[in-house]
Amino acid sequence: MFPESSTGISYEDCKGTADWLLSQTSVRPLVGIVCGSGLGGLADMLKDQVAFNYKDIPNFPQSTVAGHAGRLVFGMLKGRPCVCMQGRFHLYEGYAIQKITLPMRIFSLLGVETVILTNAAGGLNQDFKVGDIMIMKDHINMPGFAGNNPLSGPNDDRFGVRFPCMSDAYDRELQQLAVDVGQELGYGDFLREGVYCVLGGPSFETIAECRMLHKLGADAVGMSTVHEVIVARHCGMRVFALSLITNKAVMDYDSEEKANHKEVLETGQHRSIQLQKLVSTMVNRMEYNNTNA
Repeated sequence: MFPESSTGISYEDCKGTADWLLSQTSVRPLVGIVCGSGLGGLADMLKDQVAFNYKDIPNFPQSTVAGHAGRLVFGMLKGRPCVCMQGRFHLYEGYAIQKITLPMRIFSLLGVETVILTNAAGGLNQDFKVGDIMIMKDHINMPGFAGNNPLSGPNDDRFGVRFPCMSDAYDRELQQLAVDVGQELGYGDFLREGVYCVLGGPSFETIAECRMLHKLGADAVGMSTVHEVIVARHCGMRVFALSLITNKAVMDYDSEEKANHKEVLETGQHRSIQLQKLVSTMVNRMEYNNTNA
């Protein structure tokens, strides 16, 4: 007996959800945005909003984490049709990995061509400061090493190929656009580039784990994003991702510092205006940089 499918939910069910959403709004989004902890304000920038609570959307999971509103918001951002997730899903909430990445499938079926993901992360790179914004250029998928990959199970070719490439997971043109926009906005002092490592959570990392990840080449560590990126790329969407460094990972046994979720949310609020400006300016520029987007 085979598992249900590699998505944990059939193509027909995903199509049904996408069709239901499209019947409820006239917005035909080209850009999909995922808001991380404390960063839901991005969705508030959308004009002519049509919002849906996750619990009201057929087949959709529900967000259970503080700082995640649990709404799917359609609207216009700088003249571009967008859909925005205010709150995402995580392995530690108890969902199957195929379920937490389901919104990426639905984004693709809605017509989204570019996905922008944001997250809150702990800084492993010793040059990073709390409040820095890191452009993700690559990732390390720790759950994937243990066989927990959102593409596990039979592959449905209507979504994508069996063995998708991940060496180009993060769109280099969009990374360069972010650097250019960041410089123009005067964000050079706190805009970084680096490698993000995903862990399962919900416990924060031990000192030994932080040291190991740092030695492996990770600049930041968190509990999300990577699984969504894999599925978004499987579906053929362009991907751009940002990490807001909300705390510095503890690397010293003599340190009195302790990671906590309150600090994550507070840093999100502090830097959210600049992050919103960066993303909205990028969305505006994308029309001119790529006429196909």
